[in-house]
Amino acid sequence: MARRPDYGAFTEKFVLKPDSPSDQLPLNGLTFAVKDIFDMEGHVTGFGSPDWVRTHSAATSTAPAVLAILKAGATCVGRTITDEMAYSINGENAHYGTPINPCAPDCVPGGSSSGSAVVVGAKLVDFSLGSDTGGSVRVPASYCGILGFRPSHGAVSISGAVPMAQSFDTVGWFARDPVILNRVGRVLLQLTELGQTKPSQIIIAEDCFQLSSIPTNRVSQVLVKSVEKLFGGDIVKNVILGDYVKDKVSSLSHFMSKEITEQEYNIASLAALSKAMRLTQRYEFRNNHGEWVTSVKPNLGPGLSERIWEAVQSSGENIDAFKSVRTELRAALSTLLGDFGILALPTVAGLPPKLQMDAPSLEIFRAKAFSLLSVAGVSGFCQVSIPLGMYDGYPVSISLVAKRGSDGFLLNVVETIYDTLQEEVALSGK
Repeated sequence: MARRPDYGAFTEKFVLKPDSPSDQLPLNGLTFAVKDIFDMEGHVTGFGSPDWVRTHSAATSTAPAVLAILKAGATCVGRTITDEMAYSINGENAHYGTPINPCAPDCVPGGSSSGSAVVVGAKLVDFSLGSDTGGSVRVPASYCGILGFRPSHGAVSISGAVPMAQSFDTVGWFARDPVILNRVGRVLLQLTELGQTKPSQIIIAEDCFQLSSIPTNRVSQVLVKSVEKLFGGDIVKNVILGDYVKDKVSSLSHFMSKEITEQEYNIASLAALSKAMRLTQRYEFRNNHGEWVTSVKPNLGPGLSERIWEAVQSSGENIDAFKSVRTELRAALSTLLGDFGILALPTVAGLPPKLQMDAPSLEIFRAKAFSLLSVAGVSGFCQVSIPLGMYDGYPVSISLVAKRGSDGFLLNVVETIYDTLQEEVALSGK
């Protein structure tokens, strides 16, 4: 496959320098790119759709998250491709093309922040901004072999970005280097003190790792050995997360179905959690964009067209039940983790899907992925996807989840543990 110099990741290239560059600024000298859902003054926000561009005018102000990064000294070099209306985790766009996964060119890059992940993975920028509603930073980070951070829900202002589903929308970011990931996070989260760096416990979600097609010695055991070296093995615990969630989140019964309980390839309680998340996202997407879709009737790409129209026609059924699920899950996970505990689980359930994967296989992969992604998605907890090298020639990752509001702590842990993880990956073999 011929590779374009920019990996097909940009919708628009330009240079936007900080107003007052200074060696004292935390992001001085770094370059970044921005997912094409964030407003930037003088530019039309694209939202992955030519029809959206055609029916909207240029932004009159810049999103606060982008402004914060510029004020911290970084230089913006352009805007990056997103899936159409940010409504996919694949990273394919029928109108603008699919950015080339720099880590695995025969695989999808992951979406909807596909371009933002690709420009970091391809070393075209130092870091980038994306958004994560159902997994749109965590998934492309995993597929492209880089770090991706989804902050606690509400921790970073999402204003000035086209909404998808406000109960889940977050501003996320990508980097190759954990130090830069942390520095960007401290700017966006407005953190000053360094804070805690040692976890009180690392809880391994055993059943979630069994869901993955990657052997545990290449994922969870790499983490366990790293933790033993750095903090001692006594803080490692195990949990069957599906059973724990089933016991503690009684409102999930509203979303349990015969189809879910009969899925041999999934964890029933987490599949119900995913269903609750996806139904609520559809409803909020309809409220945000249903009128535009109905009136403009945009030219939507294959696969996405069906899902977007399904969302536009969705009802608010079980919305109150979802609120109960969210409240119960937050309480349950807070009890499980405490203030400085970390939950470890796979980011997704295996290697990144190949380009043009058959629909039934892709749907099973997506179902498993959303079960894992819904844990932080519904609870609003923060999550980071950490690359763990290559397996069979393709990138693999692990995710760490921490209590809502402990974003600085989680960033510190990543920076502390990252090099040891990479050493353990090298020792584990390919």
